[in-house]
Amino acid sequence: MIEKLDAVFRRESGRALATLIRLLGDFDLAEEALQDAWAAALDTWPTRGMPDAPRAWLVSVARNRAIDRLRRRKMQIEKERLAEALESSSAEFGRDELEDDLLRLVFTCCHPALAMEARVALTLRTVCGLPTASVARAFMVGEATMAQRLVRAKAKIRDARIPYRVPDRDLMPERLDGVLAVIYLVFNEGYAASEGEGLMRRELCEEAIRLARMLNSLMPGRSGVQGLLGLMILHHARRDARQDSSGDVVRLENQDRTRWRGDEIREGQRLVESSLRLQAVPDPYAVQAAIAALHAGAASFAQTDWRQIAGLYGVLMRLNPSPVVELNRAAALSMVEGPGRALECVDALAARGELEGYWLLPATRADLLWRLGRHEEATAAFDAAIALVRLAPERRLLERRRALAAKVSTWR
Repeated sequence: MIEKLDAVFRRESGRALATLIRLLGDFDLAEEALQDAWAAALDTWPTRGMPDAPRAWLVSVARNRAIDRLRRRKMQIEKERLAEALESSSAEFGRDELEDDLLRLVFTCCHPALAMEARVALTLRTVCGLPTASVARAFMVGEATMAQRLVRAKAKIRDARIPYRVPDRDLMPERLDGVLAVIYLVFNEGYAASEGEGLMRRELCEEAIRLARMLNSLMPGRSGVQGLLGLMILHHARRDARQDSSGDVVRLENQDRTRWRGDEIREGQRLVESSLRLQAVPDPYAVQAAIAALHAGAASFAQTDWRQIAGLYGVLMRLNPSPVVELNRAAALSMVEGPGRALECVDALAARGELEGYWLLPATRADLLWRLGRHEEATAAFDAAIALVRLAPERRLLERRRALAAKVSTWR
C-alpha cells in the first residue's frame, strides 16, 4: 500500500497543488493544506481504501483544512472573507477544472514580472514538487539562498495580485520562453531525476508532454512549441529500453531498439519537420529535436549519422551557446573525428571552470580516455564523476565502468 500511496503522491501532488493555489490564492497556505490532506490520506486510505478520484479527494480535504487554518489564525478581514467564500463554494471539483489548473499555475509562475530564474525555480518547486534543496542544486546555490528567492517570488505574485489564469492570447508570447523552459525542466527531471534511486519519473515526463500539447493547442504554429513537444516525445519513446530488469541504466549503444515506441517516434519526427518549416532561423528546441530524431531514426548505433548530429550541435552553439551544448557537441564529435580530438575540446571546456560540479563532464572525459586506452586516467575521471553524481542508477553504471577500467589498467 505504501508503494501505491507513493505513486499517487508523485502523480497527483503537482496538479492538486495547482488547484489549491487557484482556490486559495496563496502558495504557502496551499502547500500547508496539501500536507494536511496527505497526512489525512496516510491515516485513512490504508484502512478505508483509496478513493476513486484521489486528486479530487485531496483537494476537497485540503480546502477544508485551509478553512480551519484561516479561522484558527483569525487573520485579517480579507482572509476571513476568503474562508467564507471557500466554505460556500461547491466541494465538488470537475475533471476539466482540475486538469486546467496546472497550466494556469505554469503561466502564473512564468509571469514577466518575475526574473527568469525565479520563474523556473518557483515552477520546479510547485509544479514538479522538487524539494527546495534540489532546486538549489539545479541553480548551484545554497538551500537557504534558494528558500529566500522562492519566498520573494511568491510574495511578488501575491503583492502584485498577479492573476492565476492562462493569459489572453496577445500576452502569451512574452511568457512563452519561460513557459517552454519550465516545461522542459519538468521533463528533464522526469527523464533523468536529479537524485534518488529511480532513473525516471515517468509521470513528470507525461505531465510535461501533456502541458506542451495543451500549449500547442493554445498557440498553434509556434516553432518552439512544436520543437519542444517533438523533442520530448522522441526522448520518451525510448523509455522502455533505458533500464534493464534490475533498474540499471542501459547505454544508448546497447539499447534494444525494438522496444522503442515507433508510433511516438513517427509523431515526434512529424513535429520536428513541421517546426523546422515554420521559420527561417530554426528555434533551438527544433534543432535539439532534430538531433533526437536522428538518434531515433537510426537502425543501429553504428548507423547513426554522427556527422550530421555534430553539425546540428554546431548550429545549436550559434543559436544558444552554453557549456552543456559544447560538451554534447564534443561527445558527438568523438564519433566523427575520434576521441582524441574530442578530449581536447573537453579539456579546454574543463579548464574554463564553467561546468565545475557537473558530473557529466568527468564522465564524458572518462569515456574518451577509456576509448583512447588511457585506462588509469579513465579510472581517475570515473572517480571524479562518481563523487558528483546523485542518481543511484547513474552511479552504479559509472562504478561498473570504473571497475572495468581499473581492472584493465592492472593488466598492463
